[in-house]
Amino acid sequence: MDTYINIVGGLKIDEPATDLSVAMALVSSLKDTVVADDTLAFGEIGLAGEIRGVNNCEQRVKEAIRLGFSRCIIPRHNLRNLSSDICVDTEIIGVRNIREAFEALVK
Repeated sequence: MDTYINIVGGLKIDEPATDLSVAMALVSSLKDTVVADDTLAFGEIGLAGEIRGVNNCEQRVKEAIRLGFSRCIIPRHNLRNLSSDICVDTEIIGVRNIREAFEALVK
């Protein structure tokens, strides 16, 4: 299978936090499952499938909430740095590896 990823507007992406969202899109296509419109995912994926923490996690989650996302799949490492007031109306799911991320995707 060949996969082509088109970034809207031809942006150059050099941000490692996009790894998880691209992987989620690929698995969604392969397994013929739908990613809910209100779900956002970000995180860097290591070679062993671990999800690494990213910079500016709290700002990313706040912006996601502002844009209408109600479910965020983020690196588990970043959970401890989030303030408790962010999680009021938003489901924040911390994942350690790619398997946990895919399981969170279909729930």
